[in-house]
Amino acid sequence: MYKILVVEDDPAIQALLYDFLEEASYGVVLAGDGMEALAKYETQEFDLVLLDVMLPKLDGFGVCRAIRRTSKVPVMMLTALDGEESQIRGLDLEADDYITKPFSMPVLIRKIAALLRRTSGKGETGRRLSYCGLHLDLDGYKADLDGSRVDLTPREFEILRELLLHKGRILTRQNLLQSLWKYDFFGEERIVDTHIKNLRKKLGSAGNFIETIRGVGYRIDREVKK
Repeated sequence: MYKILVVEDDPAIQALLYDFLEEASYGVVLAGDGMEALAKYETQEFDLVLLDVMLPKLDGFGVCRAIRRTSKVPVMMLTALDGEESQIRGLDLEADDYITKPFSMPVLIRKIAALLRRTSGKGETGRRLSYCGLHLDLDGYKADLDGSRVDLTPREFEILRELLLHKGRILTRQNLLQSLWKYDFFGEERIVDTHIKNLRKKLGSAGNFIETIRGVGYRIDREVKK
């Protein structure tokens, strides 16, 4: 599992980042200011640092500068400062990417996955889930079934990922809405049923392993069916 240090002083953004990264199967350690970030960085090993620029005690530029004295760990900077000068300053400090606020969480997750693929040396052998001939590439958001690519939308992929990560457990529609739609969702729980229906159609007969638990939700059995 990749481990990410998230350095962000806004509690709401910090909590949102934690939830999204944890659900994407990353290990997450939080820091609320620059000095706390360096203290945690010096005592633990991380695969990536997600670093806000505007921080108490020591700003993100200072944190990045300190990290770069001893490490080439990937650093992705987050900031509301969208001016060219700020971006150049971050890149001059050898930050690997620079994301301006507000940003899309799904896009951020994909950018993190892409950066880790480029820098980890794991290439296409990164994190995968497999079940009954179905394989999910969690970093590349790709799915294949019996060797053939399955064209899933990002939301279909995420629903399938959640069901596979929780094999044997019934996930209610509300579980899925809270995990995947977060604060972006306004509407009926039945939207989950529509995505499940489309997912089963794309998977063909293999989609039968997604069980409907009437009146409750959906489940993929823990045991692989023969």
